Amino acid sequence: MSETTTPPEADAEAPDWDPRAPDALADQIAAYDALRRRCPVARSDYLHWSLLRHEDVMRALLDREIFSNAAFTHLTVPNGMDPPEHSAFRRIIEPYFAPEMMAAFEPACRDIAEAIAAWLPDRGEIDAIPAVAEDFALRVQCAFMGWPDALHEPLRAWTRRNAQATLARDPAQMAEVALEFDGQIRALLDERRQAGARAPRDVTMRLMQERADGRPLTDPEIVSIIRNWTVGEVGTITASVGIVLDYLAERPVLQDALRASPADLPAAIDEILRIHAPLIANRRVTTRPITVGGRRIPAGQRVTLIWASANRDEAVFGEPDAYDPAGNAARNLLYGAGIHVCPGAPLARLELRLIIGTLLGRTRRIAALPGRAAVRADYPGSGFTHLPLWIEVATP
Repeated sequence: MSETTTPPEADAEAPDWDPRAPDALADQIAAYDALRRRCPVARSDYLHWSLLRHEDVMRALLDREIFSNAAFTHLTVPNGMDPPEHSAFRRIIEPYFAPEMMAAFEPACRDIAEAIAAWLPDRGEIDAIPAVAEDFALRVQCAFMGWPDALHEPLRAWTRRNAQATLARDPAQMAEVALEFDGQIRALLDERRQAGARAPRDVTMRLMQERADGRPLTDPEIVSIIRNWTVGEVGTITASVGIVLDYLAERPVLQDALRASPADLPAAIDEILRIHAPLIANRRVTTRPITVGGRRIPAGQRVTLIWASANRDEAVFGEPDAYDPAGNAARNLLYGAGIHVCPGAPLARLELRLIIGTLLGRTRRIAALPGRAAVRADYPGSGFTHLPLWIEVATP
């Protein structure tokens, strides 16, 4: 079990691993599995301290007195905040993902899924990432926010540059990418202000009218909320769709079972994404010295919570690759836990249920292509950057 007190000294050892080493990037899930078994609390120059066991990640999620979310160098609303500041913004954000909001958005989301599925060839090869997963994620995010279709391609390009800058840990490049996105969002805010009463009554406009502790949100706060929603939504939904399609393509029996019983899709999707996480990690910072798994972590240290490892911990799930939706649901950290559990989980689940269900309903076969290997995404992304699949559309 993890201890609860620590001496203040830091470990003076060499790094335990390199998250950007070729073998780690070639198959992140396998690399984290190996590291969890060898060194479950690991230090690196790139990710600082990493927690890989389910128990330790849960501890960091629930002990917000020691593991603070104020771990970012830029304004991050509300992800980078602790209570009480976090609580005020969380109250603003949660209603956007309430059941009535999801019900109102479902028809538009279904239309996008059906348009993506209608594009599929009757019989042939596709690259499921740009043509299905990424297109769906971009279109559905713009539709939810009330943004024009003209933003699809700029957002696609921006998302890729953001991932490249994060992997490189290039401060100048990261600042440039952030400034570019902020400029696009500020332009959308200005358009709505200039339109006055003619402005669309969409999610973006609604955010502009919110108040925190009795005062209007500032533009930097609005931009931060939208940035967090967009980065999380586009990247994670893209990764999730690719991961689920890859998993089902390799398992035709499960694929057919889900076609026959669409009600099983939500639990199946959650379990597939436990096995192969669409979101690799999140960060915290220690407020005082602490010992976790026998390792001394000083105060003020960045701590990386490796979801992609914790959700495969043998101590909790047994065989990590064993498919057991009902048995694993209660401990699945796909959307986090504690006060920072993902507020957008209802939207993500709606989108994934509709796109995967629509694709399964449109096809009679989705299969991997022998000899045409998928290309895995690098950190901080997950899933794939290219996923060749064979599609056969169901005959009427």
